[in-house]
Amino acid sequence: MQCSCFDDHGGNCIEIVPIFSNLNTEEMLEIAAITSDRVFEKGEMVYTAGDKGEKLYVIHTGKVKISRFTESGKEQVLRILGPGEFMGELSLFSSEPMQDYGEVIEKANMCVIDGNKLKELMAKYPSITFKVMEELSKRLDKAENIIENINHYSVEKRLAQALLELSNDNGIINLEMSKKDLASNIGMSQETLSRKLSAFQELGIIDSIGHRKIIILNRDALEEID
Repeated sequence: MQCSCFDDHGGNCIEIVPIFSNLNTEEMLEIAAITSDRVFEKGEMVYTAGDKGEKLYVIHTGKVKISRFTESGKEQVLRILGPGEFMGELSLFSSEPMQDYGEVIEKANMCVIDGNKLKELMAKYPSITFKVMEELSKRLDKAENIIENINHYSVEKRLAQALLELSNDNGIINLEMSKKDLASNIGMSQETLSRKLSAFQELGIIDSIGHRKIIILNRDALEEID
């Protein structure tokens, strides 16, 4: 159905996206005219490798896991996306089919934007193109860092870095992904992750509460792990 993005308070899933932040209301309405609303249930695939693409998906609520699979079937989690973030952007620049998988891990409401028509607006409003390229650059940099860490750092070091990056100013981590997905994202098995978390807890470095909450008790100790 056509996008009902604009509510009575002027809020919508388009204006919360950084790539559209420089557009005025009239320009936003042009985006809304080529956009449709869709709800994805937990476990549903937004797209899979091999799909044609040609759509930009903007998350209004919920979370989506982006991952790839090796020839042996091992999953590599690339990132977890939430409200205000988007996926499918590579199809705007390439005719190649999608290379990854987008799986909903928390029921999501999205704006789905027609890729071909969006490309016409990108030519009209270059600021959109530059914003998309900026986001792609950030994702590429993050992917390269993950590869470098896997190749050069121990599992303890990779886990310590991940915990430091995920924690807030109070040293609290509320995981947005399962521990299985966290393990995949930093290049280790779920069993190894569980063992290392238990070891960190025994050393008094962290406290693990339930399946998704971790409290850092000794930040200096994490930073010193080689």
